[in-house]
Amino acid sequence: MKNLCLSLCVCLLSFGAIAQSKLTTSTGHIKFFSSTVAEDIEANNYKVLSTLSSDGTLVFSVPMQSFEFDKALMQKHYNSKKFLDTKQFPKAKFKGNISNIDDIDLTKDGTYTAKVTGALTIHGETNSVEEDLHLKVNAGQVMATTEFTIVLADYGVAFKDGKPSTNIAKEIKITATLDYK
Repeated sequence: MKNLCLSLCVCLLSFGAIAQSKLTTSTGHIKFFSSTVAEDIEANNYKVLSTLSSDGTLVFSVPMQSFEFDKALMQKHYNSKKFLDTKQFPKAKFKGNISNIDDIDLTKDGTYTAKVTGALTIHGETNSVEEDLHLKVNAGQVMATTEFTIVLADYGVAFKDGKPSTNIAKEIKITATLDYK
């Protein structure tokens, strides 16, 4: 009986150690920005879910309808079937790994540059991504930031003619800020 209790305690402690090896956030922030002759377009999303594991696995889930625009008409166009069709494609996802995780100590205060590679899915299209992720560890809190550009056509969003072809940028800049706990 003692051995059974001891084994159970070891299993529970091991499970606790495994659970603590994952940092999460449900209030991550992603902003995108594009510029055209007609106007600049910016949208913010504060409902980004993400996990960062001690083994270097990094996962994002972005509810696409949670992007907020300054103008209601921009938001309507963004969500429409002609653009991102957020009803059919409600989430953008990223799953990747930090290739230099052995150089990063998430338990030690400091700043680190993580090399991240993975797959980004937007609008039902998946592409390989390789970007830097800047990590700042302070008193057990981890803040991650990154900035990169995507080409909309790579994700099945392209306009060859008509007004959208001149009013919508071909590339957008994405900025992400995540406070992991």
